[in-house]
Amino acid sequence: MITKYTVSGMTCGHCVKSVTEEVSEVDGVSNVSVTLDGGQMLVESDEHVPFDAIIEAVREAGNYTVVEA
Repeated sequence: MITKYTVSGMTCGHCVKSVTEEVSEVDGVSNVSVTLDGGQMLVESDEHVPFDAIIEAVREAGNYTVVEA
């Protein structure tokens, strides 16, 4: 299962790396792909990952916000 999100507030490669690392640690997430341009984030998992867990991980990464795309 692949779920699309939009992350706002990222300004550089370090931001992308931080978001990727934090979201990768969420239980059930098997792969994360984040692009700076447009803030697209694709989260791959075997089953549904609660949106609250994604929100918390993105907040841990920095001052970013996330919405389901």
